[in-house]
Amino acid sequence: MTRMRAVDAVVLILEKEGATETFGLPGAAINPLYSAMKAHGGIRHTLARHVEGASHMADGYTRAAAGNIGVCLGTSGPAGTDMITGLYAAAADSQPILCITGQAPVAVLDKEDFQAVDIASIAKPVTKMAKTVLEAGQVPGVFQAAFQLMRSARPGPVLIDLPIDVQQTEIDFDIETYEPLQPSKPAATKAQAEKVLDLIAEAKHPIIIAGGGILNADAADKLVEFAELTSIPVGPTLMGWGAIPDNHPLQSGMIGIQTHRRYGNASFLESDLVIGIGNRWANRHTGDLETYRKGRKFVHIDIEPTQIGRVFSPDYSVVSDAGFALDALLEAARGRKNASALPDFTQWADECTQRKSTEHRKTNYTEKPIKPQRVYQEMNSAFGEDVTYVSTIGLSQIAGAQMLHVHRPRHWINAGQAGPLGWTGPAALGVAKGKPGETVVALSGDYDFQFMIEELAVGAQHKIPYVHVVVNNSYLGLIRQSQRPFEMDYEVSLAFDNINSTGESAGYGVDHVAVAQGLGCKALRVDDPELIGEGLRVAKDLMDEHQVPVVVEVILERVTNISMGASLDKINEFDVLAQTPADAPTALTPLSELVAAK
Repeated sequence: MTRMRAVDAVVLILEKEGATETFGLPGAAINPLYSAMKAHGGIRHTLARHVEGASHMADGYTRAAAGNIGVCLGTSGPAGTDMITGLYAAAADSQPILCITGQAPVAVLDKEDFQAVDIASIAKPVTKMAKTVLEAGQVPGVFQAAFQLMRSARPGPVLIDLPIDVQQTEIDFDIETYEPLQPSKPAATKAQAEKVLDLIAEAKHPIIIAGGGILNADAADKLVEFAELTSIPVGPTLMGWGAIPDNHPLQSGMIGIQTHRRYGNASFLESDLVIGIGNRWANRHTGDLETYRKGRKFVHIDIEPTQIGRVFSPDYSVVSDAGFALDALLEAARGRKNASALPDFTQWADECTQRKSTEHRKTNYTEKPIKPQRVYQEMNSAFGEDVTYVSTIGLSQIAGAQMLHVHRPRHWINAGQAGPLGWTGPAALGVAKGKPGETVVALSGDYDFQFMIEELAVGAQHKIPYVHVVVNNSYLGLIRQSQRPFEMDYEVSLAFDNINSTGESAGYGVDHVAVAQGLGCKALRVDDPELIGEGLRVAKDLMDEHQVPVVVEVILERVTNISMGASLDKINEFDVLAQTPADAPTALTPLSELVAAK
Protein backbone atom coordinates (compact mmCIF):
# COMPACT_ATOMS: atom_id res chain seq x y z
CA MET A 1 0.00 0.00 0.00
CA THR A 2 1.19 3.51 -0.78
CA ARG A 3 1.14 6.22 1.83
CA MET A 4 -0.22 9.54 0.55
CA ARG A 5 -2.36 12.51 1.48
CA ALA A 6 -6.10 12.04 1.09
CA VAL A 7 -6.15 14.69 -1.65
CA ASP A 8 -3.52 12.79 -3.63
CA ALA A 9 -5.86 9.81 -3.52
CA VAL A 10 -8.73 12.03 -4.68
CA VAL A 11 -6.81 13.12 -7.77
CA LEU A 12 -5.93 9.52 -8.66
CA ILE A 13 -9.60 8.54 -8.27
CA LEU A 14 -10.76 11.40 -10.50
CA GLU A 15 -8.38 10.17 -13.16
CA LYS A 16 -9.50 6.54 -12.91
CA GLU A 17 -13.18 7.50 -12.92
CA GLY A 18 -12.61 9.58 -16.06
CA ALA A 19 -13.53 12.91 -14.44
CA THR A 20 -10.48 14.91 -15.44
CA GLU A 21 -12.13 18.19 -16.54
CA THR A 22 -12.48 20.58 -13.61
CA PHE A 23 -13.72 24.16 -13.26
CA GLY A 24 -13.27 26.29 -10.19
CA LEU A 25 -11.41 28.78 -8.02
CA PRO A 26 -8.67 27.97 -5.51
CA GLY A 27 -8.94 29.25 -1.96
CA ALA A 28 -7.35 28.67 1.42
CA ALA A 29 -9.51 25.70 2.40
CA ILE A 30 -9.19 23.88 -0.95
CA ASN A 31 -5.54 24.65 -1.67
CA PRO A 32 -4.38 21.16 -0.60
CA LEU A 33 -6.48 19.62 -3.39
CA TYR A 34 -5.06 22.14 -5.86
CA SER A 35 -1.54 21.19 -4.75
CA ALA A 36 -2.35 17.55 -5.46
CA MET A 37 -3.73 18.46 -8.91
CA LYS A 38 -0.57 20.45 -9.70
CA ALA A 39 1.68 17.60 -8.61
CA HIS A 40 -0.29 15.03 -10.60
CA GLY A 41 -0.48 17.08 -13.79
CA GLY A 42 -3.24 15.07 -15.45
CA ILE A 43 -6.31 16.95 -14.24
CA ARG A 44 -7.30 19.82 -16.53
CA HIS A 45 -8.53 22.96 -14.80
CA THR A 46 -10.36 26.05 -16.03
CA LEU A 47 -10.13 29.07 -13.72
CA ALA A 48 -13.58 30.63 -13.42
CA ARG A 49 -14.33 34.20 -12.37
CA HIS A 50 -17.27 33.25 -10.14
CA VAL A 51 -17.86 29.94 -8.40
CA GLU A 52 -21.46 29.74 -9.62
CA GLY A 53 -20.02 30.11 -13.11
CA ALA A 54 -17.73 27.16 -12.41
CA SER A 55 -20.71 24.99 -11.48
CA HIS A 56 -22.49 25.92 -14.73
CA MET A 57 -19.32 25.18 -16.72
CA ALA A 58 -19.19 21.72 -15.15
CA ASP A 59 -22.87 21.27 -16.00
CA GLY A 60 -22.32 22.29 -19.62
CA TYR A 61 -19.35 19.96 -19.93
CA THR A 62 -21.41 17.05 -18.59
CA ARG A 63 -24.20 17.70 -21.10
CA ALA A 64 -21.81 17.98 -24.04
CA ALA A 65 -21.20 14.23 -24.45
CA ALA A 66 -22.47 10.95 -23.08
CA GLY A 67 -20.41 9.72 -20.12
CA ASN A 68 -19.00 13.11 -19.17
CA ILE A 69 -18.93 14.18 -15.53
CA GLY A 70 -17.87 17.77 -14.98
CA VAL A 71 -16.20 18.68 -11.70
CA CYS A 72 -16.49 22.07 -9.97
CA LEU A 73 -14.18 23.14 -7.17
CA GLY A 74 -14.38 25.84 -4.53
CA THR A 75 -13.14 26.78 -1.11
CA SER A 76 -15.18 26.81 2.10
CA GLY A 77 -18.16 28.98 2.99
CA PRO A 78 -19.49 31.18 0.18
CA ALA A 79 -17.89 29.11 -2.58
CA GLY A 80 -20.19 26.24 -1.72
CA THR A 81 -23.27 28.40 -1.32
CA ASP A 82 -22.50 30.10 -4.65
CA MET A 83 -22.58 26.68 -6.35
CA ILE A 84 -26.03 25.73 -5.03
CA THR A 85 -27.75 27.23 -8.09
CA GLY A 86 -25.51 25.12 -10.32
CA LEU A 87 -26.31 21.99 -8.33
CA TYR A 88 -30.02 22.78 -8.55
CA ALA A 89 -29.84 23.23 -12.34
CA ALA A 90 -27.99 19.94 -12.72
CA ALA A 91 -30.31 18.03 -10.37
CA ALA A 92 -33.44 19.38 -12.05
CA ASP A 93 -32.28 18.09 -15.45
CA SER A 94 -30.71 14.82 -14.19
CA GLN A 95 -27.09 15.80 -14.86
CA PRO A 96 -24.19 14.23 -12.93
CA ILE A 97 -21.72 16.87 -11.80
CA LEU A 98 -19.31 16.53 -8.88
CA CYS A 99 -18.87 19.51 -6.59
CA ILE A 100 -15.87 19.44 -4.23
CA THR A 101 -15.58 22.11 -1.55
CA GLY A 102 -12.96 22.86 1.03
CA GLN A 103 -13.96 23.20 4.65
CA ALA A 104 -12.63 24.50 7.95
CA PRO A 105 -10.77 22.01 10.17
CA VAL A 106 -12.92 19.33 11.78
CA ALA A 107 -12.29 20.64 15.30
CA VAL A 108 -13.92 24.01 14.61
CA LEU A 109 -16.93 22.98 12.54
CA ASP A 110 -19.39 23.85 15.30
CA LYS A 111 -17.60 27.00 16.46
CA GLU A 112 -18.70 29.49 13.77
CA ASP A 113 -15.18 29.57 12.36
CA PHE A 114 -14.36 31.87 9.43
CA GLN A 115 -16.10 30.66 6.25
CA ALA A 116 -17.27 27.48 7.96
CA VAL A 117 -20.81 26.63 6.92
CA ASP A 118 -22.71 23.35 6.94
CA ILE A 119 -22.70 23.11 3.17
CA ALA A 120 -23.72 19.44 3.19
CA SER A 121 -27.03 20.29 4.86
CA ILE A 122 -27.59 23.23 2.51
CA ALA A 123 -26.88 21.12 -0.60
CA LYS A 124 -28.83 17.98 0.36
CA PRO A 125 -32.15 19.01 -1.29
CA VAL A 126 -30.47 19.58 -4.67
CA THR A 127 -28.05 16.63 -4.78
CA LYS A 128 -28.14 12.85 -4.74
CA MET A 129 -25.60 12.95 -1.91
CA ALA A 130 -23.98 15.74 0.07
CA LYS A 131 -21.40 14.76 2.67
CA THR A 132 -18.73 16.37 4.82
CA VAL A 133 -16.00 13.76 5.22
CA LEU A 134 -14.69 13.81 8.79
CA GLU A 135 -12.25 10.89 8.59
CA ALA A 136 -9.49 10.86 5.98
CA GLY A 137 -9.68 7.08 5.70
CA GLN A 138 -13.21 7.41 4.33
CA VAL A 139 -12.25 9.68 1.45
CA PRO A 140 -11.66 6.96 -1.20
CA GLY A 141 -14.87 5.15 -0.31
CA VAL A 142 -16.95 8.31 -0.35
CA PHE A 143 -15.67 9.24 -3.82
CA GLN A 144 -16.20 5.69 -5.08
CA ALA A 145 -19.80 5.74 -3.84
CA ALA A 146 -20.32 9.24 -5.25
CA PHE A 147 -19.39 8.22 -8.79
CA GLN A 148 -21.58 5.13 -8.61
CA LEU A 149 -24.49 7.20 -7.30
CA MET A 150 -24.11 9.92 -9.93
CA ARG A 151 -24.30 7.30 -12.69
CA SER A 152 -27.03 5.12 -11.18
CA ALA A 153 -30.78 5.33 -11.82
CA ARG A 154 -31.76 8.96 -12.44
CA PRO A 155 -28.37 10.73 -12.75
CA GLY A 156 -27.66 13.76 -10.65
CA PRO A 157 -25.04 15.84 -8.83
CA VAL A 158 -23.08 15.09 -5.67
CA LEU A 159 -21.27 17.42 -3.28
CA ILE A 160 -18.27 16.25 -1.24
CA ASP A 161 -17.02 18.63 1.44
CA LEU A 162 -13.43 18.14 2.63
CA PRO A 163 -12.12 19.81 5.82
CA ILE A 164 -8.62 21.11 5.24
CA ASP A 165 -7.04 18.83 7.84
CA VAL A 166 -8.79 15.79 6.36
CA GLN A 167 -7.38 16.71 2.95
CA GLN A 168 -3.84 16.72 4.29
CA THR A 169 -4.02 13.61 6.47
CA GLU A 170 -1.99 10.69 5.11
CA ILE A 171 -3.79 7.43 4.34
CA ASP A 172 -2.87 4.08 2.81
CA PHE A 173 -4.27 3.83 -0.72
CA ASP A 174 -3.62 1.63 -3.77
CA ILE A 175 -4.99 3.11 -7.00
CA GLU A 176 -3.94 0.00 -8.96
CA THR A 177 -6.62 -2.07 -7.27
CA TYR A 178 -9.25 0.67 -7.09
CA GLU A 179 -12.17 -0.10 -9.39
CA PRO A 180 -15.19 2.08 -10.18
CA LEU A 181 -18.41 0.59 -8.86
CA GLN A 182 -20.96 -0.54 -11.41
CA PRO A 183 -23.94 1.83 -11.62
CA SER A 184 -27.40 0.43 -11.03
CA LYS A 185 -30.09 1.03 -13.65
CA PRO A 186 -33.52 -0.61 -13.88
CA ALA A 187 -34.38 -2.41 -17.12
CA ALA A 188 -37.73 -3.14 -18.76
CA THR A 189 -38.71 -6.79 -18.99
CA LYS A 190 -39.91 -8.67 -22.06
CA ALA A 191 -43.40 -8.87 -20.56
CA GLN A 192 -43.51 -5.11 -20.02
CA ALA A 193 -42.40 -4.45 -23.58
CA GLU A 194 -45.06 -6.82 -24.90
CA LYS A 195 -47.70 -5.00 -22.85
CA VAL A 196 -46.66 -1.67 -24.39
CA LEU A 197 -46.86 -3.25 -27.85
CA ASP A 198 -50.34 -4.55 -27.00
CA LEU A 199 -51.45 -1.00 -26.19
CA ILE A 200 -49.87 0.24 -29.42
CA ALA A 201 -51.75 -2.46 -31.35
CA GLU A 202 -55.04 -1.14 -29.96
CA ALA A 203 -54.28 2.45 -31.02
CA LYS A 204 -54.95 4.25 -34.28
CA HIS A 205 -52.84 7.37 -33.74
CA PRO A 206 -49.93 6.62 -31.34
CA ILE A 207 -47.20 9.16 -30.71
CA ILE A 208 -43.90 8.92 -28.81
CA ILE A 209 -42.86 11.72 -26.47
CA ALA A 210 -39.05 11.67 -26.43
CA GLY A 211 -37.64 13.12 -23.20
CA GLY A 212 -34.16 13.99 -21.98
CA GLY A 213 -33.79 10.52 -20.46
CA ILE A 214 -33.17 9.20 -23.98
CA LEU A 215 -30.15 11.48 -24.33
CA ASN A 216 -28.93 10.61 -20.83
CA ALA A 217 -29.05 6.94 -21.83
CA ASP A 218 -27.26 7.69 -25.13
CA ALA A 219 -30.16 5.92 -26.82
CA ALA A 220 -31.14 8.30 -29.63
CA ASP A 221 -30.24 5.75 -32.33
CA LYS A 222 -32.48 3.17 -30.65
CA LEU A 223 -35.35 5.66 -30.51
CA VAL A 224 -35.06 6.39 -34.23
CA GLU A 225 -34.85 2.66 -35.03
CA PHE A 226 -37.98 1.92 -32.98
CA ALA A 227 -39.88 4.80 -34.59
CA GLU A 228 -38.89 3.64 -38.07
CA LEU A 229 -39.75 0.01 -37.29
CA THR A 230 -43.23 0.94 -36.04
CA SER A 231 -43.87 4.09 -38.14
CA ILE A 232 -44.86 5.95 -34.97
CA PRO A 233 -44.32 9.76 -35.03
CA VAL A 234 -42.06 11.28 -32.40
CA GLY A 235 -42.59 14.61 -30.62
CA PRO A 236 -39.54 15.63 -28.58
CA THR A 237 -39.68 17.58 -25.36
CA LEU A 238 -37.40 20.58 -24.92
CA MET A 239 -34.90 18.37 -23.06
CA GLY A 240 -35.20 15.59 -25.64
CA TRP A 241 -34.78 17.86 -28.65
CA GLY A 242 -32.25 16.31 -31.03
CA ALA A 243 -32.99 12.71 -30.04
CA ILE A 244 -34.52 12.42 -33.52
CA PRO A 245 -33.40 14.87 -36.23
CA ASP A 246 -35.78 17.74 -36.91
CA ASN A 247 -35.77 16.84 -40.61
CA HIS A 248 -36.61 13.16 -40.06
CA PRO A 249 -40.02 12.31 -41.57
CA LEU A 250 -41.18 10.82 -38.25
CA GLN A 251 -40.22 13.89 -36.21
CA SER A 252 -43.69 15.37 -35.77
CA GLY A 253 -42.64 18.58 -34.03
CA MET A 254 -41.91 19.71 -30.50
CA ILE A 255 -44.98 19.88 -28.26
CA GLY A 256 -45.66 22.45 -25.57
CA ILE A 257 -47.29 25.71 -24.53
CA GLN A 258 -44.11 27.76 -24.97
CA THR A 259 -41.38 25.85 -26.78
CA HIS A 260 -43.25 24.07 -29.57
CA ARG A 261 -44.19 23.93 -33.24
CA ARG A 262 -47.79 24.60 -34.16
CA TYR A 263 -47.91 21.46 -36.26
CA GLY A 264 -46.39 19.49 -33.35
CA ASN A 265 -49.23 20.49 -31.06
CA ALA A 266 -51.77 19.81 -33.82
CA SER A 267 -50.46 16.27 -34.39
CA PHE A 268 -50.41 15.57 -30.66
CA LEU A 269 -54.04 16.64 -30.33
CA GLU A 270 -54.96 14.05 -32.98
CA SER A 271 -53.23 11.21 -31.08
CA ASP A 272 -55.00 8.52 -29.06
CA LEU A 273 -52.00 6.84 -27.37
CA VAL A 274 -48.99 8.68 -25.93
CA ILE A 275 -45.81 6.74 -25.10
CA GLY A 276 -43.58 8.91 -22.94
CA ILE A 277 -39.97 7.73 -22.76
CA GLY A 278 -37.56 9.42 -20.34
CA ASN A 279 -39.79 12.46 -19.79
CA ARG A 280 -41.34 14.24 -16.78
CA TRP A 281 -44.65 15.56 -18.18
CA ALA A 282 -43.27 19.02 -17.39
CA ASN A 283 -45.89 21.77 -17.20
CA ARG A 284 -44.37 23.81 -20.04
CA HIS A 285 -44.80 20.69 -22.18
CA THR A 286 -48.31 19.64 -21.13
CA GLY A 287 -50.02 22.94 -20.36
CA ASP A 288 -53.57 22.43 -19.12
CA LEU A 289 -53.77 18.74 -18.20
CA GLU A 290 -57.43 18.36 -19.08
CA THR A 291 -56.69 19.33 -22.68
CA TYR A 292 -53.45 17.32 -22.73
CA ARG A 293 -55.02 14.09 -21.46
CA LYS A 294 -58.49 14.22 -23.03
CA GLY A 295 -59.26 11.34 -25.37
CA ARG A 296 -55.93 9.53 -25.13
CA LYS A 297 -54.21 6.80 -23.15
CA PHE A 298 -50.72 7.20 -21.68
CA VAL A 299 -47.71 4.94 -21.22
CA HIS A 300 -44.92 6.34 -19.07
CA ILE A 301 -41.40 4.86 -19.17
CA ASP A 302 -38.94 6.49 -16.79
CA ILE A 303 -35.84 5.50 -14.88
CA GLU A 304 -37.07 7.07 -11.63
CA PRO A 305 -39.96 5.29 -9.87
CA THR A 306 -41.11 8.43 -8.06
CA GLN A 307 -41.68 10.18 -11.40
CA ILE A 308 -44.42 7.70 -12.28
CA GLY A 309 -47.76 9.25 -11.32
CA ARG A 310 -46.17 12.46 -10.04
CA VAL A 311 -48.06 14.70 -12.49
CA PHE A 312 -50.84 12.28 -13.44
CA SER A 313 -51.39 8.53 -13.34
CA PRO A 314 -50.63 6.82 -16.65
CA ASP A 315 -52.62 3.90 -18.01
CA TYR A 316 -49.45 1.80 -17.94
CA SER A 317 -45.95 2.47 -16.64
CA VAL A 318 -42.49 0.93 -16.79
CA VAL A 319 -39.58 1.84 -14.52
CA SER A 320 -36.56 1.52 -16.78
CA ASP A 321 -33.54 3.24 -18.20
CA ALA A 322 -34.64 4.60 -21.57
CA GLY A 323 -31.98 2.66 -23.45
CA PHE A 324 -32.87 -0.64 -21.82
CA ALA A 325 -36.57 0.02 -22.44
CA LEU A 326 -35.93 0.70 -26.12
CA ASP A 327 -33.87 -2.51 -26.34
CA ALA A 328 -36.86 -4.48 -25.02
CA LEU A 329 -39.34 -2.63 -27.24
CA LEU A 330 -37.19 -3.22 -30.32
CA GLU A 331 -36.91 -6.93 -29.61
CA ALA A 332 -40.67 -7.23 -29.10
CA ALA A 333 -41.46 -5.15 -32.19
CA ARG A 334 -39.09 -7.15 -34.39
CA GLY A 335 -40.75 -10.36 -33.25
CA ARG A 336 -44.19 -9.06 -34.10
CA LYS A 337 -43.04 -7.69 -37.45
CA ASN A 338 -41.59 -11.07 -38.37
CA ALA A 339 -44.93 -12.62 -37.46
CA SER A 340 -46.80 -9.95 -39.45
CA ALA A 341 -48.46 -8.88 -36.21
CA LEU A 342 -47.22 -5.28 -36.09
CA PRO A 343 -49.80 -2.59 -36.95
CA ASP A 344 -49.11 -0.31 -39.89
CA PHE A 345 -49.23 3.36 -38.88
CA THR A 346 -47.81 4.67 -42.16
CA GLN A 347 -50.94 6.65 -43.04
CA TRP A 348 -51.02 8.31 -39.62
CA ALA A 349 -47.29 9.10 -39.85
CA ASP A 350 -47.80 10.57 -43.33
CA GLU A 351 -50.55 12.81 -41.96
CA CYS A 352 -48.16 14.15 -39.32
CA THR A 353 -45.44 14.66 -41.93
CA GLN A 354 -47.86 16.56 -44.16
CA ARG A 355 -48.90 18.72 -41.24
CA LYS A 356 -45.28 19.97 -41.00
CA SER A 357 -45.93 22.04 -44.14
CA THR A 358 -48.70 24.00 -42.40
CA GLU A 359 -49.06 26.84 -39.89
CA HIS A 360 -45.52 28.18 -40.00
CA ARG A 361 -44.67 31.30 -38.09
CA LYS A 362 -43.38 34.15 -40.18
CA THR A 363 -39.65 34.80 -39.80
CA ASN A 364 -38.74 36.83 -42.87
CA TYR A 365 -39.31 40.30 -41.42
CA THR A 366 -37.45 43.25 -42.89
CA GLU A 367 -38.44 45.95 -40.39
CA LYS A 368 -36.09 48.09 -38.34
CA PRO A 369 -35.69 47.82 -35.41
CA ILE A 370 -35.20 44.11 -36.00
CA LYS A 371 -37.93 41.64 -35.10
CA PRO A 372 -36.43 38.65 -33.22
CA GLN A 373 -37.94 36.06 -35.58
CA ARG A 374 -35.53 37.20 -38.30
CA VAL A 375 -32.55 36.43 -36.06
CA TYR A 376 -33.45 32.74 -35.79
CA GLN A 377 -34.02 32.52 -39.54
CA GLU A 378 -30.50 33.85 -40.10
CA MET A 379 -29.03 31.52 -37.48
CA ASN A 380 -30.54 28.55 -39.32
CA SER A 381 -28.88 29.70 -42.54
CA ALA A 382 -25.51 30.63 -41.04
CA PHE A 383 -24.80 27.63 -38.81
CA GLY A 384 -26.31 24.62 -40.58
CA GLU A 385 -26.91 21.16 -39.13
CA ASP A 386 -23.75 20.55 -37.06
CA VAL A 387 -24.08 23.48 -34.66
CA THR A 388 -24.66 22.98 -30.93
CA TYR A 389 -26.95 25.58 -29.37
CA VAL A 390 -26.81 26.54 -25.68
CA SER A 391 -29.60 28.51 -23.99
CA THR A 392 -31.50 28.70 -20.73
CA ILE A 393 -34.52 30.97 -20.22
CA GLY A 394 -36.51 33.91 -21.51
CA LEU A 395 -38.25 34.93 -24.71
CA SER A 396 -35.01 34.31 -26.60
CA GLN A 397 -34.99 30.66 -25.56
CA ILE A 398 -38.71 30.19 -26.22
CA ALA A 399 -38.60 31.81 -29.66
CA GLY A 400 -35.36 29.99 -30.47
CA ALA A 401 -36.96 26.64 -29.68
CA GLN A 402 -39.92 27.56 -31.90
CA MET A 403 -37.78 28.48 -34.90
CA LEU A 404 -34.28 26.97 -34.74
CA HIS A 405 -33.44 23.47 -36.02
CA VAL A 406 -31.61 20.69 -34.16
CA HIS A 407 -30.40 17.59 -35.98
CA ARG A 408 -28.16 15.73 -33.53
CA PRO A 409 -28.38 14.41 -29.94
CA ARG A 410 -26.88 16.84 -27.42
CA HIS A 411 -26.89 19.66 -29.96
CA TRP A 412 -29.50 21.58 -27.96
CA ILE A 413 -28.11 22.20 -24.46
CA ASN A 414 -30.65 23.83 -22.18
CA ALA A 415 -31.23 24.31 -18.44
CA GLY A 416 -34.82 23.17 -18.80
CA GLN A 417 -36.40 22.97 -15.37
CA ALA A 418 -34.38 25.42 -13.26
CA GLY A 419 -33.75 28.01 -15.98
CA PRO A 420 -31.27 30.14 -14.01
CA LEU A 421 -30.41 33.48 -15.57
CA GLY A 422 -26.70 33.64 -16.34
CA TRP A 423 -26.38 29.89 -16.98
CA THR A 424 -25.94 30.25 -20.74
CA GLY A 425 -22.48 31.84 -20.92
CA PRO A 426 -20.58 29.63 -18.48
CA ALA A 427 -22.45 26.54 -19.65
CA ALA A 428 -21.43 27.33 -23.23
CA LEU A 429 -17.80 27.44 -22.08
CA GLY A 430 -18.24 23.99 -20.54
CA VAL A 431 -19.92 22.70 -23.70
CA ALA A 432 -17.11 24.09 -25.85
CA LYS A 433 -14.56 22.34 -23.62
CA GLY A 434 -16.51 19.13 -24.13
CA LYS A 435 -16.75 19.60 -27.91
CA PRO A 436 -13.35 20.89 -29.02
CA GLY A 437 -13.24 21.93 -32.65
CA GLU A 438 -17.05 22.02 -33.01
CA THR A 439 -19.26 25.08 -33.49
CA VAL A 440 -20.99 26.08 -30.25
CA VAL A 441 -23.47 28.95 -30.34
CA ALA A 442 -25.03 30.42 -27.20
CA LEU A 443 -28.33 32.30 -27.31
CA SER A 444 -29.22 34.89 -24.68
CA GLY A 445 -31.45 37.83 -24.09
CA ASP A 446 -29.66 40.89 -22.75
CA TYR A 447 -30.58 40.20 -19.12
CA ASP A 448 -29.42 36.57 -19.16
CA PHE A 449 -26.21 37.78 -20.80
CA GLN A 450 -25.55 40.38 -18.11
CA PHE A 451 -25.72 37.71 -15.40
CA MET A 452 -22.20 36.20 -15.16
CA ILE A 453 -20.92 38.28 -18.07
CA GLU A 454 -17.52 38.23 -16.38
CA GLU A 455 -17.09 34.59 -17.41
CA LEU A 456 -16.31 35.79 -20.95
CA ALA A 457 -12.83 36.50 -19.59
CA VAL A 458 -12.49 32.78 -18.87
CA GLY A 459 -13.00 32.02 -22.54
CA ALA A 460 -10.46 34.69 -23.51
CA GLN A 461 -7.85 33.48 -21.01
CA HIS A 462 -8.22 29.79 -21.72
CA LYS A 463 -8.88 30.10 -25.47
CA ILE A 464 -12.37 28.57 -25.42
CA PRO A 465 -14.07 29.67 -28.64
CA TYR A 466 -17.81 29.95 -29.12
CA VAL A 467 -20.29 32.45 -30.60
CA HIS A 468 -22.70 34.20 -28.23
CA VAL A 469 -25.78 35.68 -29.93
CA VAL A 470 -27.35 38.34 -27.70
CA VAL A 471 -30.80 39.48 -28.78
CA ASN A 472 -31.07 42.86 -27.09
CA ASN A 473 -34.43 44.52 -26.53
CA SER A 474 -33.26 46.07 -23.24
CA TYR A 475 -36.10 44.38 -21.40
CA LEU A 476 -36.86 41.51 -19.07
CA GLY A 477 -38.97 40.36 -21.98
CA LEU A 478 -40.57 37.20 -20.60
CA ILE A 479 -41.45 38.93 -17.33
CA ARG A 480 -42.85 41.92 -19.21
CA GLN A 481 -45.03 39.57 -21.25
CA SER A 482 -46.18 37.73 -18.13
CA GLN A 483 -47.21 41.08 -16.60
CA ARG A 484 -49.73 41.73 -19.38
CA PRO A 485 -52.67 40.15 -17.48
CA PHE A 486 -51.87 42.54 -14.61
CA GLU A 487 -51.98 45.49 -17.03
CA MET A 488 -48.55 46.65 -16.04
CA ASP A 489 -45.06 47.09 -17.38
CA TYR A 490 -43.32 47.49 -14.05
CA GLU A 491 -39.60 47.37 -13.22
CA VAL A 492 -38.75 45.30 -16.29
CA SER A 493 -37.05 47.85 -18.55
CA LEU A 494 -33.25 47.81 -18.71
CA ALA A 495 -33.03 50.84 -21.00
CA PHE A 496 -31.17 54.01 -20.10
CA ASP A 497 -29.21 56.65 -21.96
CA ASN A 498 -25.65 55.38 -21.76
CA ILE A 499 -23.44 58.49 -21.79
CA ASN A 500 -20.67 56.46 -23.44
CA SER A 501 -22.79 55.09 -26.31
CA THR A 502 -23.90 56.50 -29.63
CA GLY A 503 -26.00 55.27 -32.54
CA GLU A 504 -28.85 52.76 -32.53
CA SER A 505 -27.92 51.24 -29.17
CA ALA A 506 -27.47 54.49 -27.25
CA GLY A 507 -30.78 54.24 -25.45
CA TYR A 508 -30.45 50.52 -24.79
CA GLY A 509 -28.31 50.87 -21.67
CA VAL A 510 -25.36 48.52 -21.31
CA ASP A 511 -22.88 48.53 -24.18
CA HIS A 512 -22.38 44.79 -24.47
CA VAL A 513 -19.85 45.13 -27.27
CA ALA A 514 -17.59 47.36 -25.17
CA VAL A 515 -17.91 45.07 -22.14
CA ALA A 516 -17.10 41.96 -24.17
CA GLN A 517 -14.10 43.62 -25.75
CA GLY A 518 -12.91 44.79 -22.35
CA LEU A 519 -13.02 41.17 -21.17
CA GLY A 520 -10.71 40.09 -23.98
CA CYS A 521 -13.27 38.83 -26.49
CA LYS A 522 -14.31 39.88 -29.97
CA ALA A 523 -17.72 41.50 -30.42
CA LEU A 524 -19.87 43.13 -33.07
CA ARG A 525 -23.28 44.78 -33.22
CA VAL A 526 -26.01 44.42 -35.86
CA ASP A 527 -29.01 46.74 -36.20
CA ASP A 528 -30.04 46.00 -39.81
CA PRO A 529 -31.93 42.74 -40.53
CA GLU A 530 -30.19 42.39 -43.89
CA LEU A 531 -26.80 42.31 -42.15
CA ILE A 532 -27.53 39.65 -39.50
CA GLY A 533 -26.37 36.75 -41.66
CA GLU A 534 -23.12 38.46 -42.55
CA GLY A 535 -22.54 39.34 -38.90
CA LEU A 536 -22.95 35.70 -37.87
CA ARG A 537 -20.52 34.55 -40.56
CA VAL A 538 -17.96 37.18 -39.53
CA ALA A 539 -18.36 36.08 -35.90
CA LYS A 540 -17.61 32.46 -36.81
CA ASP A 541 -14.51 33.56 -38.73
CA LEU A 542 -13.33 35.66 -35.78
CA MET A 543 -13.93 32.74 -33.41
CA ASP A 544 -11.88 30.42 -35.60
CA GLU A 545 -9.09 32.95 -36.02
CA HIS A 546 -8.71 34.14 -32.43
CA GLN A 547 -10.03 31.11 -30.49
CA VAL A 548 -12.01 33.28 -28.06
CA PRO A 549 -15.72 33.89 -27.46
CA VAL A 550 -17.29 36.21 -30.04
CA VAL A 551 -20.39 38.19 -29.09
CA VAL A 552 -22.95 39.17 -31.73
CA GLU A 553 -25.35 41.73 -30.29
CA VAL A 554 -28.52 42.18 -32.34
CA ILE A 555 -30.53 45.33 -31.54
CA LEU A 556 -34.21 44.34 -31.51
CA GLU A 557 -37.45 46.23 -31.36
CA ARG A 558 -38.23 46.90 -27.71
CA VAL A 559 -41.48 44.89 -27.46
CA THR A 560 -42.26 41.59 -29.17
CA ASN A 561 -44.73 39.16 -27.67
CA ILE A 562 -43.76 35.54 -28.40
CA SER A 563 -46.37 32.84 -29.05
CA MET A 564 -47.51 30.90 -25.99
CA GLY A 565 -50.67 29.96 -24.12
CA ALA A 566 -52.23 28.00 -21.27
CA SER A 567 -53.10 24.86 -23.23
CA LEU A 568 -52.02 23.11 -26.41
CA ASP A 569 -55.17 24.18 -28.26
CA LYS A 570 -55.09 27.81 -27.11
CA ILE A 571 -51.74 29.27 -28.15
CA ASN A 572 -51.81 33.05 -28.55
CA GLU A 573 -50.23 34.18 -31.82
CA PHE A 574 -49.19 37.80 -31.52
CA ASP A 575 -47.71 38.06 -35.02
CA VAL A 576 -49.09 36.95 -38.35
CA LEU A 577 -48.44 33.41 -39.56
CA ALA A 578 -46.56 32.77 -42.79
CA GLN A 579 -48.75 33.31 -45.84
CA THR A 580 -46.24 32.17 -48.47
CA PRO A 581 -43.13 29.96 -48.43
CA ALA A 582 -41.01 33.13 -48.64
CA ASP A 583 -42.38 34.23 -45.25
CA ALA A 584 -40.58 31.33 -43.57
CA PRO A 585 -37.68 30.42 -45.87
CA THR A 586 -35.80 28.22 -43.39
CA ALA A 587 -38.84 26.18 -42.27
CA LEU A 588 -38.05 22.45 -42.21
CA THR A 589 -40.79 21.72 -44.72
CA PRO A 590 -41.76 24.54 -47.10
CA LEU A 591 -45.20 25.94 -46.54
CA SER A 592 -47.61 24.02 -48.74
CA GLU A 593 -48.62 26.06 -51.77
CA LEU A 594 -52.15 24.74 -51.22
CA VAL A 595 -52.10 26.11 -47.66
CA ALA A 596 -50.61 29.39 -48.86
CA ALA A 597 -53.33 29.72 -51.48
CA LYS A 598 -56.00 29.54 -48.78
